[in-house]
Amino acid sequence: MKSLKPQLILVLLGWLLIMPSLKAQEKLYPPRLALKTNLLYWATTTPNLSIEYAFSDHLSLDVAGSYNPWLLSSKEKNKKLKHWTVQPELRLWTCEKYNGGFFGVHAHYGRFNAGGIKLPFRIWKGLADYRYEGYLTGAGISYGYQWYLSPRWNLEAVISLGYAYIHYKEYECRHCGEYRGKDHSHYFGPTKMGVSIVYLF
Repeated sequence: MKSLKPQLILVLLGWLLIMPSLKAQEKLYPPRLALKTNLLYWATTTPNLSIEYAFSDHLSLDVAGSYNPWLLSSKEKNKKLKHWTVQPELRLWTCEKYNGGFFGVHAHYGRFNAGGIKLPFRIWKGLADYRYEGYLTGAGISYGYQWYLSPRWNLEAVISLGYAYIHYKEYECRHCGEYRGKDHSHYFGPTKMGVSIVYLF
């Protein structure tokens, strides 16, 4: 047992010498890139992915995309929420990137083919009875927060409010339904809600 004491002391000294350099290395090479997916979008059967790049300790650019190609019922009933969207967002972190709160300014664009769906809060009342094809574009502001889970994993929550201009053609809801005309509308309200799993590179 006596012969182990000098070896144990050497191991402890070595560890004490290495630890500061490891911490310094962490500070020199903090994560700049993050990959994430929004769990709330998956709950609506919408695959989605975001990539975020940090330009500095307090500024990053997040680009989110989603795509839903599914028909939710038979062709005759034609119930669907098909769409794709892209939403770039510039973020200002209040503490440091990928840690704590942030404010964001975003733009959004998307195309859709949807009908036979009842949205919550009567957001688009006609969507339950008719089918709509068109596009939307707009902008908004966000607030979010990221929680540290492990050196490579975070959890993010975000809510965004903003405006969208929606241009659409209206059809009878059934498959190949009769064309009823085109129109546009203006939307003010939530433009994004997210609870995302984040992987840091």
